[in-house]
Amino acid sequence: MCDAQQLSRPKLDIDQLRAWETGRTPRMQTIDLLCRLYATDAQGLGMTGDYRTAPRPAAVPAPSSAVTASASVRSTHAPAPIAPGDAVDALVDSHRRAVESTLASTTVSAGRLEVLDERLMDLRRAYVVAPPLEMLAQLLHDLDEVRLLTAERQPAHVQVHLSEMIAVLATLTADALMKLGRLGQAQLWYGTARTAADDSGSWELRARVRVQAAMLPYYYGPLERAVSFTHEARLLNRSRPTSTGAFAAAAAARAHARQGNAEAARTAIKEARELFDRSRQDASESDDAWAFPLRRLLLYLSGAYTYLGDTIRARHVQSEALALYSGRTGIDPALLRLEEAMCLIHERSITEACQLAGQTYLMVPAAHRTEILGARAQDIIAILPENARSARAARELGEILALPAGGM
Repeated sequence: MCDAQQLSRPKLDIDQLRAWETGRTPRMQTIDLLCRLYATDAQGLGMTGDYRTAPRPAAVPAPSSAVTASASVRSTHAPAPIAPGDAVDALVDSHRRAVESTLASTTVSAGRLEVLDERLMDLRRAYVVAPPLEMLAQLLHDLDEVRLLTAERQPAHVQVHLSEMIAVLATLTADALMKLGRLGQAQLWYGTARTAADDSGSWELRARVRVQAAMLPYYYGPLERAVSFTHEARLLNRSRPTSTGAFAAAAAARAHARQGNAEAARTAIKEARELFDRSRQDASESDDAWAFPLRRLLLYLSGAYTYLGDTIRARHVQSEALALYSGRTGIDPALLRLEEAMCLIHERSITEACQLAGQTYLMVPAAHRTEILGARAQDIIAILPENARSARAARELGEILALPAGGM
């Protein structure tokens, strides 16, 4: 085309095409050439050029003096009168095309959305094993990119997709902050995640974000808020056989158990197991932080049975879960062992419980030994009988926990 029209050729190779497809704006001269090539305007390409082959709207004749006189009694903002004939068709078609162009306008191509989805999935998989401080920087970087796209006018389906991405990224950001002990910031980010999930309109995403948000009050209080979040999630799920429904019920079970409501806890345990068994679990989801595989179900049931004082069932699910966590780093296996220590306290094995808690804390890699782990280990000392807190094993555990979190 450039040769035929005696125009300068643009620099064009596969790297340049890739740059355009991933969001970089072409130069003004290149935009003009692309408009010529596709015989269109610059609506989806850039800022200049209009070479459409369709006829342009005909000019609307000036109104007669009588029309002008009658218009003087109307608001000065009233639309101009439409002339009969072909001019009407041209004007109507012109406005329709303008509206459709606006509705179809987007700065996010299908290819770019696919790249963002792939990036988000990589982050979800990395989050399972990577330290929270390391993940925080990556999550914030991707959140900023999606936020900038959301701030621009996008078609409804693209806007929904971006809201879903923000909900997931904000939830993982809140979770990382919670693990690092930044509780105020974590609470705010969980609020942001709920706002984004509600904006998406997805009932399952709204439920999932609320279950995730329940973790903060479960570990740090108030427990009533954890129960409230899980209740909202269960209402949104409506007993559907989904992993989200199982997650919500399991989270409710351990919150009720810690609250001392044994009847509600056992009802929720039964619901969690039934929904999980009826849901279709994909084995490939086991390395996805957004999934709810069997090992996470067992982790939540461990908390429920432990606070119910049902040490036999608690030990059974702890053993089963730890086998599934074999070879994995991170905080979850450590939380299971700390609940093992709680069971030992229920069984009056005080020294063994304190030793297990201390060993568990020290064995966690330094980057994962964050504030939340220290807080859970402190719970071991808190539930010790008063006369056992001065015992040697309890004092040694306290000394271990007094060391700086995140390193020795």
